[in-house]
Amino acid sequence: MHTSFLSHAGGRYFWLALVLIIACCTAYLLDEPHQAPNGGTWLGYTLGTMGALLILWLLYLGRRKRNFIQGWGTVRGWVSAHVYLGGSLLVVATLHSGFQFGINIHTLAYVLMCLVIFSGGYGVWAYVTYPAARNELKRSQTLDDIFMQLEDADGQLKREIGSLAADIRGVVTSAIERTEVGGSLWAQLAAVDHSKVIIDGVVHANPDQVKVVSWLVQRLTIAEGAESKKLAGVVRDYGARQKLLRVIRADIRFNGLQEVWLYLHVPLSFGLLAALIAHIVSVFIYW
Repeated sequence: MHTSFLSHAGGRYFWLALVLIIACCTAYLLDEPHQAPNGGTWLGYTLGTMGALLILWLLYLGRRKRNFIQGWGTVRGWVSAHVYLGGSLLVVATLHSGFQFGINIHTLAYVLMCLVIFSGGYGVWAYVTYPAARNELKRSQTLDDIFMQLEDADGQLKREIGSLAADIRGVVTSAIERTEVGGSLWAQLAAVDHSKVIIDGVVHANPDQVKVVSWLVQRLTIAEGAESKKLAGVVRDYGARQKLLRVIRADIRFNGLQEVWLYLHVPLSFGLLAALIAHIVSVFIYW
């Protein structure tokens, strides 16, 4: 039976994170410092040390989970620990600060930490949500399978239009050749379609193949005899091609949404490490 990383080992790391949060909150509430709570009290230093160690350990996990076979643990277990203990870090670091924030390196480190945690939270949601959505979209087929079907559909359409009028051959051929899939990261995430088609010598935008389908349907209304029957088949098969392209673009978009968080999470993590070092050094020098 498949076990999610969120419930790995009976939720071991969830309970560990919960105990850590409760312990830190209890210590914070029971502490009676002679000054306003901040990172410079004994509790502040204790929580700060715990938070720094957690950050370093979680950063190490990013590397560790890529070669877990060389040591103990599994990817699922390491990711589960990363998610829950990373979430607990938000509480530990906030209590460490004593809710004292300002325009300084300390607050910068805290903000970067929050961004890393929130981007990671989105990553968890994405990896739980999008794989199932992609699988349902493609009906357990791979993206390569869909592309093969699209290639077959293109070949079938080119054979079908071979005996039809020149205007039909030109429009369908140009639409096939000028179909675009993928593109920039933004184009993938927004499912932007820059496909085009040439009609009467003019290049038209053809997003979702709507322009060419509309033209074919209109052309069908004036077709007669054998041409009408053949063109009806082209319209039907082009509609099937249109559906394949929708599946491909949706899958590319889901994949992009599933992976885009890493473009933020990883650089922010390195930024957090730099800010954490600066935070610690400045504390020992100036405090």
